[in-house]
Amino acid sequence: MPIVTVKMLEGRSDDQKRALVEKVTEAVSETTNAPKERVSVVIEEMSPANFGVAGKRPSDS
Repeated sequence: MPIVTVKMLEGRSDDQKRALVEKVTEAVSETTNAPKERVSVVIEEMSPANFGVAGKRPSDS
């Protein structure tokens, strides 16, 4: 049973998250031969205040 965790910044719509879950499920199912019913996708959203790249947080821009 594949379990995929997607970590991303807050701000995507429900439609975008729904599409992400569908496409990730499809890709994992195709590449692992796991039935779609056995593929789980977890979306973990974080505030831009809790993320940084190259020493800076997007929330500080």
